[in-house]
Amino acid sequence: MEQRMEKKKMSVSLKKNKPLIVLFLIIAIMTVASPVFLTPGNLLTVLLQTSYNAILAVGISFTILIGGIDLSIGSVLAFSSAIGALLLTQGWPLFAVLLLILALGTLLGFLNGLLVSYGRLQAFIATLGTMSLWRGLTLVITQARPISIRKAPAADAFCFIGSGSVLGVPVPVWIMVLVFLLAYVILRHRRIGRYLYAIGCNEEAALYSGIQTQKVKLFAFSISGLLASLAGIIVTARLSSATPTAGTAYEMDAIAAAVLGGVSMAGGKGNIRGIAVGALIIGILSNALNLLNIGSYYQGVVKGIVILIAVLLDRGESQK
Repeated sequence: MEQRMEKKKMSVSLKKNKPLIVLFLIIAIMTVASPVFLTPGNLLTVLLQTSYNAILAVGISFTILIGGIDLSIGSVLAFSSAIGALLLTQGWPLFAVLLLILALGTLLGFLNGLLVSYGRLQAFIATLGTMSLWRGLTLVITQARPISIRKAPAADAFCFIGSGSVLGVPVPVWIMVLVFLLAYVILRHRRIGRYLYAIGCNEEAALYSGIQTQKVKLFAFSISGLLASLAGIIVTARLSSATPTAGTAYEMDAIAAAVLGGVSMAGGKGNIRGIAVGALIIGILSNALNLLNIGSYYQGVVKGIVILIAVLLDRGESQK
């Protein structure tokens, strides 16, 4: 009897720590495969490259937890950052531009939430439509050309967000850590966090228990839009320009990070620690493919396989 209990506990522990085991396995393989991998410089590069995808993964996880999805985050990133770049080139103050970018991203996410909660559209269909809409508007506004901010009055301060360091750690990494801490507090210690899980587990039961499901959905999609625009600030600040193709296919990496981290596509399951691990897996995988000189086309193939495996594993867990 005791042996059965021990085996059961071990099985549960393995399931909970599966993403962490995968992460350590990749690290072990890359440590042997490349002597450069564990150098401090490369590890900081991994964290820097992971930062904006991790932020997007947190945002999209809020929508996945309620049983939805947000395919428009890449387009929201591009559109909000393009508007921000235009304002910077016109001499707007930095603080005002940052607030407007974040407010615009939140508004676009809120509109997605309206379509899903009050328009009663499936999240996949609604955000697929807005993904095309915001991307098209970005191309119209930018005339399909990058908007450089190098000559803007506030260019140096803005670019510090993407390229600067504090205590030897890149600013985007600090922003990523702050996002994870705030998301952890919301999901674990706030009522709205419990509501997100409740809707994902059983929306009808949540509604009958008195939860205002439509408002909670609006909140989830607004957070997704807000964090997409925050990631847009980081990407634009790193490149010193807003490109109309920015954020293309970023939603795929964000979904992969969330699912690899244990967020169930069926909703109602997942945590911030897992999302962080999932984002690191994707970041380290991208870095590993670069260190091993694997071409960009093949990198897409590898990432596609990883996403399929993650979804298949998630489906297997949800059917048990």
